[in-house]
Amino acid sequence: HDIIIVTEAGMLHRLRKEVPSKNFIAGPTDRCACAECRFMKMNTLEKAHAALLNMEPEITLLEPLRKRAETPILRMLELSK
Repeated sequence: HDIIIVTEAGMLHRLRKEVPSKNFIAGPTDRCACAECRFMKMNTLEKAHAALLNMEPEITLLEPLRKRAETPILRMLELSK
């Protein structure tokens, strides 16, 4: 299976190591500077699991920013179906 990954570049190495049976392809990042992100490197499955389990930390955004962020997130979720 070919899987296109559009996320922090360090994830490709980890995914290829943990799931060698899949072919991970780096997605285009020409419109984004997020291919190398020190904050994304701080994320782990354990931290994501704890955040979902405990519903924290809470993040509060101003409504105009929330609305601007919602569009690409909804699009990403739609593409994942």
